[in-house]
Amino acid sequence: MEIHEQTAFFVGEWRVSPQEDTLSLAGRTVRLEPRAMEVLVHLASRPGAVVSRAELEETVWRGGLVGYDAVTNTVIKLRKALGDSAKNPRFIATVPKRGYQLIAPVTQAALENAHSAHLDMPGVPKIDQRSDRAKVGLMAVTLAVIAALVWLVLRSMTSEPSGPSADESARPTGAPPSILVLPFENLSEDPTQEQFADGITEDIITDLSRLSNLRVMGNNTSFSYKGRQVRPQEVGAELGVDYVLEGSIRRHAETIRINSQLVDARTGFQKWAERYDRELVEVFAVQDAVTDSIVEALAVRLNSRERKNLAHRPTNNLEAYEHFRAGQGLAGTSTRENNLRAQAAYRRAIAADPDYGRAYSALAYTLAFNFRRGWNDAPMQTIDRALDLAHRAVALDGTVPQTYWSLGYVHLMRKEFDLAQDAVAKSLEIAPNFADGYGLLALIKNSLGEPEAAIELVEKGMQLNPYYTWDYPYNLGRAYYSLNRVEQAIAALEAAKNRNPNVVPVRLHLAASYVRAGRLEDAEWEVEEIQTISPDETLGHVARTHPTTDSQALQGLLDELRQAGLPE
Repeated sequence: MEIHEQTAFFVGEWRVSPQEDTLSLAGRTVRLEPRAMEVLVHLASRPGAVVSRAELEETVWRGGLVGYDAVTNTVIKLRKALGDSAKNPRFIATVPKRGYQLIAPVTQAALENAHSAHLDMPGVPKIDQRSDRAKVGLMAVTLAVIAALVWLVLRSMTSEPSGPSADESARPTGAPPSILVLPFENLSEDPTQEQFADGITEDIITDLSRLSNLRVMGNNTSFSYKGRQVRPQEVGAELGVDYVLEGSIRRHAETIRINSQLVDARTGFQKWAERYDRELVEVFAVQDAVTDSIVEALAVRLNSRERKNLAHRPTNNLEAYEHFRAGQGLAGTSTRENNLRAQAAYRRAIAADPDYGRAYSALAYTLAFNFRRGWNDAPMQTIDRALDLAHRAVALDGTVPQTYWSLGYVHLMRKEFDLAQDAVAKSLEIAPNFADGYGLLALIKNSLGEPEAAIELVEKGMQLNPYYTWDYPYNLGRAYYSLNRVEQAIAALEAAKNRNPNVVPVRLHLAASYVRAGRLEDAEWEVEEIQTISPDETLGHVARTHPTTDSQALQGLLDELRQAGLPE
């Protein structure tokens, strides 16, 4: 029997079809989000066992950074789809401080169908189901477990986001060479140095992104390969890039060894390689040497500004750098607790190096995000402080795109749209390959009521960052919503939510889109989820913080959210 024929199974009376992401019962079909289906399949592969949150995060989210609410929200969706109750569960029970338990019986669909057909055949004696129940049940559960585990493995191998189609032809004459920086492997005995290795990778990407005569894949695309053993030719075929930079870092006490090599992604031949054995404090000089070697190996032409920018180091203070990297690891999870922890890490970085511009810009962003989510009692003081920090960041370091990006984001939250647009344009002037700059500029265009321009910018950002984050499909969805292309808006916003279920603006626009599509029940569910994630989210808060120049469009959004049940 083919694998896809074995994956369907029953949880209680519900027929579960992982291939279609659906539940069926008595002629009614409910569609699940892919992540919710993966959780259900994992629970079904261990019926009756208590599965911890950590195990679900590792298996379903594949070890990625997720907010605390991600698992909770997914289980809420499963219970709602199954018609279950957390207080009186029939399917999924919460075991306090331990995890979740699938308490409904699991049976394998193919076996049940075969068994039913056997019973209905003329001349075949009927089986005493009571006497054989234990035997059949054991066989069914065994088959379901095997099928579910196979499905999980296959799904993890082919999970979204999918990369672009391969283009194995040589690049057009005159087109700049393209490169992907694979995450540097941490070979240190201390696993906590993973963050340090990731920082080196991101810094090299930032350096290369500032070169106008080189096409550089973005951070998220790079880190989609983290922990995977891939050949440069595979990466080249998947992304259509010409070269792949790969390397490793081994840190021991106060010394560091960095190996790196540049490989032709079409042939697999090594174009350049070097090993650096240095004192730890020289790590920033090694970064510069790697970047310079790539420029030389690929004969990339630099203009005078690019040479000047590459010569500038954001910091030479290792302690400040490590605090900054810790903040970066926390800030991306979009939860209140980690936002505050990230702020503390950035403040420690600034204390260690008061001239560290990127630390100021990162702190400014976290404060502006805090303002947007309403996580403080002094919002205007918070956003004013964010603006001061962003200006300070640009004054200290205007050579990297992130400082101007942060300034643009702060201006956007303050609804200073022209200033926001100017700042982000500056970040792209510094780094033409800065994919997130195109993403933020798309958000600004959406706020200015220019959805067509937003779509064009998002698509450009996606080309540079094929494994994009939630904000790319969010901006697409918001643009489609403005253009009243509702089904496209829903598809894009659902994709954004799958990438990060904790981002409230995504869910707000998704709820409004559902209302516009006549799917009021789905809209009400989204609002329930919003209030779980952010209990203080109200229509008044949306009216104060939603960035837009179009008062009529804002009123339309508020009216649809009101229909969905968002409180005043």
